[in-house]
Amino acid sequence: MRRHSKDSVITDTVHTGPRHVAIIMDGNGRWATQRGRPRLFGHHAGARRVREVVETCPDIGVEYLTIFAFSTENWKRTQVEVAGLMSLFRRYISKEARALSEFGVRVRFIGDRVRLDAKLISLMDELETLTSGNTSVNLTIALNYGGRDEVARATKRLAQDVADGKLRPESVDEETLPKYLDTYVLPDPDLVIRTSGEARISNFLLWQSAYAEYEFIDTLWPDFSREEFTRLCASYGGRERRFGGVKR
Repeated sequence: MRRHSKDSVITDTVHTGPRHVAIIMDGNGRWATQRGRPRLFGHHAGARRVREVVETCPDIGVEYLTIFAFSTENWKRTQVEVAGLMSLFRRYISKEARALSEFGVRVRFIGDRVRLDAKLISLMDELETLTSGNTSVNLTIALNYGGRDEVARATKRLAQDVADGKLRPESVDEETLPKYLDTYVLPDPDLVIRTSGEARISNFLLWQSAYAEYEFIDTLWPDFSREEFTRLCASYGGRERRFGGVKR
């Protein structure tokens, strides 16, 4: 990973691109199958693609990048594929930790960690601690994450605070629940990209993406390039965002 100064500044005086981009990284398995290789070969290729996208973020003004690595529904895949993915996650964190830190990336994980193995959880904790002071890019990795699951867990915490007398029921509004979500320290995504030609959101950041712009592209994730990422972010800058209002 090329080095990036933590003190570097985007020189554009007016930045119209997305501040927070979320990506549903789809198509690894199909990419591998097209090449006559096992699905895990595609997942390894996809993991390598993450580095290029992260490195591109500071150059185009993207401060926050959230990637969908493993969903709560992905446990339905074969035991071999799931075990291989968990091994890949452990290897990725171990291998990339130093490079991410040197590049100035702050890493966070969202999702339910209960079902993950102890070694992986330990590596996740260590990476979050190692990069906690970085400011170049905020990389959030959704691991064992599902939007509905997140809202359900948040609601349980909120209900417990009401039961404990810490929160009055009549004070709960649409500004309250986000404080209990996994993403409570992050801004909502401006742009959500899904690769591989599928046009669905697959239970990803359901609450947070209420006003996000979406791009569904045919490119399989391992083929997703710096140039395509840059083009999509530039296209976002040309969109008119009214958030339910009208143009004056």
